[in-house]
Amino acid sequence: MHELSFAILGTGFWARYQLAAWQELPGARCVALYNRTVSKAEALAREFGIPSVYGDVEELLRKERVDFVDIITDVSTHRAFVELAARHGRAVICQKPMAPTLKDAEAMVEGCAAAGVPLFVHENWRWQTPLRALKKVLASGVVGRVFRARVTYSNSFPVFDNQPFLKEVEQFILMDIGTHILDTTRMLFGEARRLCARTTRVRPDIRGEDVATVMLDMVSGATVVCEMSYASRLEEERFPETYVLVEGAEGSVELAPDYWIRVTTREGTMARRHPPPYFAWADARYALAQTAGVACNANLLMALRGEGAAETTGADNLKTLRLVFAAYESASSGQAVSLPVGE
Repeated sequence: MHELSFAILGTGFWARYQLAAWQELPGARCVALYNRTVSKAEALAREFGIPSVYGDVEELLRKERVDFVDIITDVSTHRAFVELAARHGRAVICQKPMAPTLKDAEAMVEGCAAAGVPLFVHENWRWQTPLRALKKVLASGVVGRVFRARVTYSNSFPVFDNQPFLKEVEQFILMDIGTHILDTTRMLFGEARRLCARTTRVRPDIRGEDVATVMLDMVSGATVVCEMSYASRLEEERFPETYVLVEGAEGSVELAPDYWIRVTTREGTMARRHPPPYFAWADARYALAQTAGVACNANLLMALRGEGAAETTGADNLKTLRLVFAAYESASSGQAVSLPVGE
């Protein structure tokens, strides 16, 4: 099997876990790291045995014959780095959120298409083991036609401790966790045709919103409510778990705390636990999300090798971002927003 070489741009908090996830997969090898603070890249390179370090992306792309780049930098830099990689003819994986504006995201997708290079988004939330198991239950048809669902991600986890820059962003929870939750909602229930959203800021020392509620009118006819919060102090908090309750014409299915999936029909309730895989390198506090990176990367690597289709292409992720920005528009205007179905 031909091995693909790649470079990682950005060596902040998430980069070490992304790199560790790549090292679980045969067929891809990181040969270079970039970071504007070179000492940070050098430290990560020593830890993982990466041969080359750069403080300039242009220089990296000139000197290293990498097959693709994995961009894990601040969202404000994504468009510039994606377009630079495309000009050099390199395939691109971009961390979520893909871009700070819909205009930027559309330009990135169009630019990569024009350059003939693939653009993927590292959107790993949908690859969490319990969420994939829930998708299989829904696909089986056991609960019948879905008419209502609730997707909940609410806790008081101190997310700002490891990522203090999040205190300063004007758009917080919908851009941060909302991209994950709305993308997962699309994976489970398809596309939405209309939404209504409300946001609020509870924590006084941040600039953006830390609570959001989005109600989606799905093309299928189902109604889905997405609840997101970093301000909720609850009796049982299991960060970073997502809870889901789905009601269908023939029964219901619940993704409950501790990875339990319970399917209830006329015959009764069947329950099974779906824990994530164990990797020693994962931070126990983030393991559910970090370990999902392995499955996400495997799907992207398959596409990079021309062996199948990736789920989280740039074009697909545009649909998620349209939900995010429509939610901000609805929250600001107090009005429901219609969505471009079928694009």
